[in-house]
Amino acid sequence: MLSLSPINRPLKGDLFVPGDKSISHRSVMISSLAQGSSQITGFLEGADCLSTIACFRQMGVQIEKSSRPVNGVPTITVHGVGLHGLREPYGTLYTGNSGTTTRLMAGILSAQPFNSTITGDSSIVKRPMERVMKPLNSMGASIESVRGTGTCPLRIEGGKSLHGINWRNEVASAQTKSAILLAGLYAHGDTVVHEPAFSRNHTEIMLRAFGADIHNDVTRYGPAAAVLHPGMPLFGRSINVPGDISSAAYFIAAGLMVPDSEILIRNVGINPTRAGILAVLNQMGANITLLNENNEVEPKADILVKSSSLHGAPNKTFEISDKLIPTMIDEIPIFAVLAATADCKTIINNISELRVKESDRVSGIIENLSAMGADCYEENGALIINGGKPLHGANIKCYDDHRMAMTFAIASLIAEGTTTIDNEECVNISYPTFFNDLRSL
Repeated sequence: MLSLSPINRPLKGDLFVPGDKSISHRSVMISSLAQGSSQITGFLEGADCLSTIACFRQMGVQIEKSSRPVNGVPTITVHGVGLHGLREPYGTLYTGNSGTTTRLMAGILSAQPFNSTITGDSSIVKRPMERVMKPLNSMGASIESVRGTGTCPLRIEGGKSLHGINWRNEVASAQTKSAILLAGLYAHGDTVVHEPAFSRNHTEIMLRAFGADIHNDVTRYGPAAAVLHPGMPLFGRSINVPGDISSAAYFIAAGLMVPDSEILIRNVGINPTRAGILAVLNQMGANITLLNENNEVEPKADILVKSSSLHGAPNKTFEISDKLIPTMIDEIPIFAVLAATADCKTIINNISELRVKESDRVSGIIENLSAMGADCYEENGALIINGGKPLHGANIKCYDDHRMAMTFAIASLIAEGTTTIDNEECVNISYPTFFNDLRSL
């Protein structure tokens, strides 16, 4: 348990946040399926991404960590085995707490010539997997939930011949889309995934960079689609993973909330399918400036944040549309804290996906923010936050969810009295140096 007190001075300084978690996962997966070696700089050494490395090592991929970081940034080298070079694992593939590893690997494993079983920790075995099982089985795969509950463990029968599909996702889900596209690398015929809105497109960007024939499009079935033409081999290359905007969001929030603060967060990914929180905060009057923008493979920039008072429209209501939610889904908890400090009522629509993350984040946000004195509740599938009430210290239950722990650690900076976090160590899943970086400011 960690006890935190409010800060009595501005936050000042600059920092690098860890590499993007989504891109780090995909860099290992796609590099493993490529011909030749790939050097990955800025790789996130959090528990989730290390689970991905462990799984691919178990299937015969040689992955090495450099003894000398490149420019002080962690670097790994993946010696790819090609699309058809994975070996049968010597046991069950264990993904820890990583939903990304579990769902994306289901797509890859569905096309292999060997049988496999995949499972994770107590959180993963509760999270829904039918959203990837259904489309993959429609492609000709054979994936079943061992317990018949639509959750892990998943048993995947090898040796199946896959065919491309034209799949329509009911919700914008990058993990579902990516699982289908990765299976589509092995399929006969094109694979097309339609979505009601653009989910994060890191898989498409990276596959294209490695040589795949893939593009995003707008079709008559919906505003967003990913189209993969199979048959092209993948080739290893160098990858520079930008800082994770989900990790940067905590320090963006801290810089906005703590008076007279100024923080520069360097080399952060600003992919439009991920950077919805920047757009929303700018609409609410946040003083955020992008510097040194660069578009090498993934767009990135330095983010300068200065303390600001957030507000809504003239009628003092700020509503986030359904289409923006997929672009800021992991940042909703920390945004909810910002909304509690804003001079307006905030309505966050379409929050159902938050219930099936590492924890039920809707319940966690409401429980913990309410304990700190905020006025928030759920109504008609939306999270409602009436901002402007001062926060006070509370005993925070993070339910072993890294994002909840970091969110309320930031909230404690402006809360009167002592705040306790019941399990601060869960931040190691995505940001092992979080508390050290916070102290540095």
